[in-house]
Amino acid sequence: MALDLSKLSRGEIIATIGGVILVVAVFLPWFHLNTANAHLNGHSGPASLSEWQAQAIVRYLLLASAIAPLVLAWIIARDHALSWPRGELTGIVAIIALFLIGYFGLISRPGTLRAETSLQPGWYVALVGALAMLYGAARRSEREAPARKPPGVI
Repeated sequence: MALDLSKLSRGEIIATIGGVILVVAVFLPWFHLNTANAHLNGHSGPASLSEWQAQAIVRYLLLASAIAPLVLAWIIARDHALSWPRGELTGIVAIIALFLIGYFGLISRPGTLRAETSLQPGWYVALVGALAMLYGAARRSEREAPARKPPGVI
């Protein structure tokens, strides 16, 4: 089987770009510790920390989720047969990445003084990357979905 990149549609390309953006965002500043009393993963403020510096496990989960669009592009370019519609697994992984990004940015910011920890541009970049992954996967799943029949038709 040869690698045929012409089989990739706009959705796969967008999802792959989103994955690359997410990888870059993990190393950009996500959190800023505003005061010297704020501590996060061995760092004290005032300081800006990337996701890589801020969290031990989530960084690996986000990097692993960024690989999903690349795997999808590989599967499509090599024309591998799957038992599920292409793009669905990438969509699920993108939703999990969005949940992690949203949870640790909006609901439960890491650190000792959460009120003194503010968001930095890297968090927003990661959000854009995960949204691009989800959009691209949704476009691919939409193309792969089997035709549905109206109710009552056999």
